Amino acid sequence: MKILCIGRNYAAHAAELGNAVPEEPVVFCKPDSALLGKNLPFVVPSFSQDIHHELEVVLRIGKVGKHIEPRFAHKYIDAVTVGLDFTARDLQSELKSKGLPWEKAKGFDGSAVVGAWKSPDVLDGSDLEFSLLKNGQSVQLGRVRDMIHSPAQIIAHLSRYFTLKTGDLIFTGTPAGVGPVVPGDHLEGFLADDRVFSVNVR
Repeated sequence: MKILCIGRNYAAHAAELGNAVPEEPVVFCKPDSALLGKNLPFVVPSFSQDIHHELEVVLRIGKVGKHIEPRFAHKYIDAVTVGLDFTARDLQSELKSKGLPWEKAKGFDGSAVVGAWKSPDVLDGSDLEFSLLKNGQSVQLGRVRDMIHSPAQIIAHLSRYFTLKTGDLIFTGTPAGVGPVVPGDHLEGFLADDRVFSVNVR
């Protein structure tokens, strides 16, 4: 199982970080050790002083595929949820300033939260809304229709470079509103009106 991630997939988020809107998907990976275990807290790592939450729609691949056409991409999604791509923003900025890859800022242990899975039918019509509450307050709100690259386009693009296999996860990018987390915070992710994860920060 691999975790493939898309960066800068919402124009407002690209703007809030001072990044240009990409012409094609920005791709990075997380190792499977990045997955946060069910019901475990997220522990702020000692190597960062600026960990940010990034709420994202997550797709789970249901069968093997390569060179998938966008019109057939929906056939490869067997479940959908939302998750968190925790990012060590200070470390990421340092690595970017040196022209280095930023996997250390994205793929560290526990940096990937995945919520309870829902039917892929929730993507029908692409008007799906998702949100994040931090300590009971709304901090991120997104809609699938606002993605720069749609789920179908993402799957088609990724499958040009990587064979997609059963169980692979795709994080599709975060909307605006990313921000820091500190010990004591409580994070709740919603897919439409359904709460699909709850995480304590320590």
